[in-house]
Amino acid sequence: MNKNLSESTRNFNFKSLKKRYIFALVTIAITVLLSQLLIQYNINTQMDDSRLINISGKQRMLSQKLVKEILILNTISDSDKINQQINQIQETVAIWKGTQIGLQFGNESLNFPADHSAKMTALFESINPNFDSIVQTTTLILQNRKAGDGPIENQSLIQKILDNQALFLKKMNLIVGQYEKEAYHKVTLQRNIEYGILAFTLMVLLLEFHFIFKPTNKRIEELIFQLLSSEKKALKLAYNTEVLSELKENSVKELKSLNYAMENTLLYCRVANDGTIIHIGEKFAKLINYTAFQADKKFSKILTPIESEQLFVDRIISGKQRNGWQGELNLTNNNNESIWFDLSMIPVSIRKEESELLIICFDITIRKNAEQEVERLSAENIAEKINQQKIISSRIVENQENEQNRIAREIHDGIGQMLTGLKFSLESINLDDKEKSAQKIEYLKKLSLDIIKGVRTATFNLMPPELSDHGIVSSIAKLTQELSKLTGKNILFYNKTNFDQRLDSLIEINLYRLTQEAINNAIKYADSSHIIVQLSHSSNLLSITIDDNGKGFDLSTVDQKKTSESGMGLLFMKERIQYINGRVFFNSIVGEGTRITFNIPI
Repeated sequence: MNKNLSESTRNFNFKSLKKRYIFALVTIAITVLLSQLLIQYNINTQMDDSRLINISGKQRMLSQKLVKEILILNTISDSDKINQQINQIQETVAIWKGTQIGLQFGNESLNFPADHSAKMTALFESINPNFDSIVQTTTLILQNRKAGDGPIENQSLIQKILDNQALFLKKMNLIVGQYEKEAYHKVTLQRNIEYGILAFTLMVLLLEFHFIFKPTNKRIEELIFQLLSSEKKALKLAYNTEVLSELKENSVKELKSLNYAMENTLLYCRVANDGTIIHIGEKFAKLINYTAFQADKKFSKILTPIESEQLFVDRIISGKQRNGWQGELNLTNNNNESIWFDLSMIPVSIRKEESELLIICFDITIRKNAEQEVERLSAENIAEKINQQKIISSRIVENQENEQNRIAREIHDGIGQMLTGLKFSLESINLDDKEKSAQKIEYLKKLSLDIIKGVRTATFNLMPPELSDHGIVSSIAKLTQELSKLTGKNILFYNKTNFDQRLDSLIEINLYRLTQEAINNAIKYADSSHIIVQLSHSSNLLSITIDDNGKGFDLSTVDQKKTSESGMGLLFMKERIQYINGRVFFNSIVGEGTRITFNIPI
């Protein structure tokens, strides 16, 4: 066989074989190179798609985080904490807004593409109103909190954010789903292209085999077979060696990264069954002031100097060696400070007869202190609200009694006396004396008109007929006319936008009573000579403004004296407007006048 191989080698033209072989290799190399370039391009595209999907998912998390921070802000009353929470919300809004704009319009620094499919563009356009509404409403809430408005004034804005956030999450899910569909489409296209390249490569190999290798196969069969076998073995060995080397290097890097992360970011330690520390992470050691040179390496004694707490930790270690343990511990450290740990003990088997405990901790002291503070503030807030409610309830009962007494006096002193006079006049009529009878009848007619007027005035104060018959506009116009006649004040009413709609009866009567109370306060307390009532509306809001030129008041002083008559009056208005989901705004300057504005959604 060796003789035949030598003769075949001598008879074969190696130059021609070399040329054909080089041509075949170049063709295959070009095909593989093009395939690899295409694969790398598609891999990079897939990495970008994965990053876009991840960032899009993060947008949902940021929107939920923003809502939680706003809800927390609405429960805070301390001004310093309010400013801190506002700064945190502004940072969250900036990140969320920048990422959303980058996703929609592209961002070179974040490597976000500017071009989208038509469907993706439509989804972004659909989500923009909800996104803009949340950003704008958040800005209004922050402005209101900076201006000193309480949580109640921001309730409708918070509800608006919650409504838009639900729609935002729903539409953001559609965007993430569309990203996944487009990424899947790209992967499918890549797979089909790879199949095409594979088919083309196979065809090239088939042609090369038919036109290059087959004609020479007869003369160099054994030589080529040996060379090809050696080449394949060498390539496989080299490939395997490279793969093993790369895997080893990656494993070493991963172990180093994992060890660094555990040492510097995780509170963990390894403890023997008797409670002795085997190894402790650097961060945990710094937290509990542990050094390797300490003589006593008992975990419980390192953790706390209190004997009762040490015994409790030792009982957990001795009793939970097989099943492990998880729970929260409140301990006292060496600085006599109370700390909280969320601690997990995990049994780990080293060998058949050897085991140890892996202890992983999380420092939850700040969270626990915050929870206790929230509970304390909640209790104080509830107590204050209950006290205010008691005051409001007693004032409402008092006002009802006063109103009933006033109506009784009006009926007794006015209508009652006139009816008595009417009775005596009727009894004194002598029909034989026609002249005197005619005079008394005329007097009786006038007295009857006065009685009718008195009855109408009393019923008007109870429930003006214009309110049920014609609505809020007519009733307020009638109210200003009657009060202007009765008091001699210049009270004017303007329907600026020609509002003529009817509202729910509960809304109309509360608006009427609020306007009546505001005008009466301006007459009774402000010593005003001119009062202007203005009504205007938009597509979704009705606004009533009462301006007077009275003596005004200091709003901050009134707010501090909530138990005074003026303070309770403002509080009643706020409580009453909330019954119809509205808002009230007070603006007063001492010596210049007062403006009260009621806003009601329609």
